[in-house]
Amino acid sequence: MKIKPTCEITYIDHEKVATVRDQLLPETVLVRLAETFKVMGDPTRAKIIHAISFEELCVCDIACLLGTTKSAISHQLRILRNLRAVKFRKAGKIAYYSLDDTHIGSLFAEGLKHIQKLELQQE
Repeated sequence: MKIKPTCEITYIDHEKVATVRDQLLPETVLVRLAETFKVMGDPTRAKIIHAISFEELCVCDIACLLGTTKSAISHQLRILRNLRAVKFRKAGKIAYYSLDDTHIGSLFAEGLKHIQKLELQQE
């Protein structure tokens, strides 16, 4: 017999709901958090984040590494910059990209740990 993953009756524990409601973050914060995960959810941007977590790289380096065009990488980097996931520094005519702070690397690493755990459970 298969167990349904939904309630079979309607019952609301108003005390629990009130307790959790008081702890919820403001909507604006949750939207920004969702945007962060959404931006990291693109495979190309995930590859960029992964690559520059090892070494700061310029657009040409990243394009070569990922086998795509400088234009495509620049577009993705602009999105990552707008979210403040990456930063750049200029050295002459070259812009080198790195993670904006350690939190972005930590988010990526935690996501990777989650995926690896799921893969181990499937074996």
